[in-house]
Amino acid sequence: MRILFAAHENAWGGLLNHLRSELPQHEFEAAGKFEIESLKGFDILIPTMCRITQDELADSDRLKLIQQCGSGLEGIDIEAASERNIRVANVPADISGNADSVAELGIYMMIGLSRDFRAMAQSFKDRKSGEPMGRALMGRTVGLVGLGGIGRALARRLKGFDVRLIGIKRNHLEETQKELGLKWVGKPEDLPELLEKSDYVMLCLPLTPESMHLMNRKSFQHMKPDAFLINLSRGGLVDRDALEEVLATGKIAGAGLDVFWEEPPDPNDPIFKYNVMATPHIAGSTDISLRGILKVVVENIHRVENGEMPLHCKNP
Repeated sequence: MRILFAAHENAWGGLLNHLRSELPQHEFEAAGKFEIESLKGFDILIPTMCRITQDELADSDRLKLIQQCGSGLEGIDIEAASERNIRVANVPADISGNADSVAELGIYMMIGLSRDFRAMAQSFKDRKSGEPMGRALMGRTVGLVGLGGIGRALARRLKGFDVRLIGIKRNHLEETQKELGLKWVGKPEDLPELLEKSDYVMLCLPLTPESMHLMNRKSFQHMKPDAFLINLSRGGLVDRDALEEVLATGKIAGAGLDVFWEEPPDPNDPIFKYNVMATPHIAGSTDISLRGILKVVVENIHRVENGEMPLHCKNP
């Protein structure tokens, strides 16, 4: 089978080369960018960060499976794929190690922002010791907006930091609160209350039409001036211009961003001159998550080869 990897050759920790090693009987091709010129002649597509609409699927003459190498499917028109009898599958974050890896990066950002990573670099440059004074996590309130795989992984790890954990979830509030040991769990409409209480706001929810620009000019007004926003999910959850405004005016203390309004982002974007700790969408890119993702993707390629239903199929 011919399989298109819609990214650069070495993207996502060299996933493509691992797939070639595991599946030498198949032909893999890297698009070389996060765009697709044609799907003609391909049996399987690994879309990575590409949007897949009716237009991209128009010349897919033998495509059987769109296999995401992570959990995010918001950029894929599943209905259009179903009309062409193309299966769409992902790798859930909570089974691959991806959620655990993302949670670790979230804590890294919490610590980096709390200890003033910019001032630390300047002190080192100026040969100063004992500066800057940092802020401890102990006793702070962490608001987890979304309590799926990533939110749960964060909750488990953050307990050891002696923080107060609160969260937002659509359903099963009481059960989740008890299971994870959270101090408070609200519904989506209770977001303003969570923002008002939190010293760290962690975005851990999927991007949907309802959550698009969840953090906007109005919602930012509910955050504390010394609070930090950390986005570990999708760039579209945050209104970029609104974020720049609150950073520029000191309405919030800073932000940690692994995902952006455009990807890859422009490194010269003026927003980065403020207190922003940025990483290039690598939260889930670790050795552990790579092995977990590879296992599922290889299994699903075998299943398509054998005429079987892929695992974690969203349009069976």
